[in-house]
Amino acid sequence: MNEQPDAPTRPAPEPASPDRPAARRPGGRSARVRAAVHQAVTDLIAERGYGTFGVAEVAARAGVADSSVYRRWGSLEALLMDVVVSRLTERSPVPHTDSLADDLRAFAAKAAEDVSGPDGLALLRTVVTVLATGPSGEAARDRFLGARAEQLQAMLDRARARGEEPPEVLDVLDVVLAPIYLRMLFGVGPLTPQYVDTLVDRLLAARRPPS
Repeated sequence: MNEQPDAPTRPAPEPASPDRPAARRPGGRSARVRAAVHQAVTDLIAERGYGTFGVAEVAARAGVADSSVYRRWGSLEALLMDVVVSRLTERSPVPHTDSLADDLRAFAAKAAEDVSGPDGLALLRTVVTVLATGPSGEAARDRFLGARAEQLQAMLDRARARGEEPPEVLDVLDVVLAPIYLRMLFGVGPLTPQYVDTLVDRLLAARRPPS
């Protein structure tokens, strides 16, 4: 009987170490699908507004199957909130300077810029509409506010660690964010840098002890 030559053995991969980190596949298909679906939603909202399209059209425009969208997000409302929260937390992170006043001014300016952009008002109107859909709207509200509140709290905690006296998260929402959103939704005057700075001034003045 002829003996078969031994099959060549493949050397075992070297273990990961601090000097040789394990290879990772950057992003991958999941990240590409998410980006494509998010872009499809943003484009459809900017073109036609919320309530004029469904999951099937989002999937078709993103080049994925309907089942992929439902499997990942479950519903159109959940997908919309994921898009909005992603825009806030990934594209508009809370600033990190060495001063609470500078942090708040930069944060307020970016919030005004976000809702004044090409698709900012459409996304803001979408959030308001989704929030009015009952129990699913309440869950969307909690996620929308929770993501932003978590970032704001980190900014305020940094200020407190520096010895400053920061406001509460709800104060920032009430005095800074709410007027920006309402002014944009109702078209009551422009969001000028002077107006936005005035909101921050009001918030900071409320924190100062009476003279």
